[in-house]
Amino acid sequence: MGSVRKASAWLGLVDDNDDERYYDDDYSEGTDSGDAWVTDPRVKVASDTAEEKGRRIGTVTPDSFRDARAIGELFREGVPVIMNLTAMEAGDAKRVVDFAAGLIFGLRGSIERVSTRVFLLTPSNTEIVNGDPAARRTDGFFNQS
Repeated sequence: MGSVRKASAWLGLVDDNDDERYYDDDYSEGTDSGDAWVTDPRVKVASDTAEEKGRRIGTVTPDSFRDARAIGELFREGVPVIMNLTAMEAGDAKRVVDFAAGLIFGLRGSIERVSTRVFLLTPSNTEIVNGDPAARRTDGFFNQS
């Protein structure tokens, strides 16, 4: 108990029931609804809206070639996928890239290397926009000359 609380209890301004302050009756009665984890309902609304408007991007970090199925399932749904192959051995990573190349060819998508062992797979209805460095811009924004 803090010193202010002790002084308030000594003066009779608050109850001196230190144990009851932190006790919640909802937990003691076992009113478990069966859900192990309940998320904020706004999260579901945001994910539903993103799915409706096609604003989803999947990220997959496979450990082995068996995880390639998750990449294929997302890509078949029309979701752009970022493949992070840094956790894989070189042989398995090559197999996953070959698998992704087959996906791209079969579904008319595209693949772009983002960094070492990280690739972006985009469906045919997705446009990749590359940003120009600020030094090359001619519209006067951040132009120091």
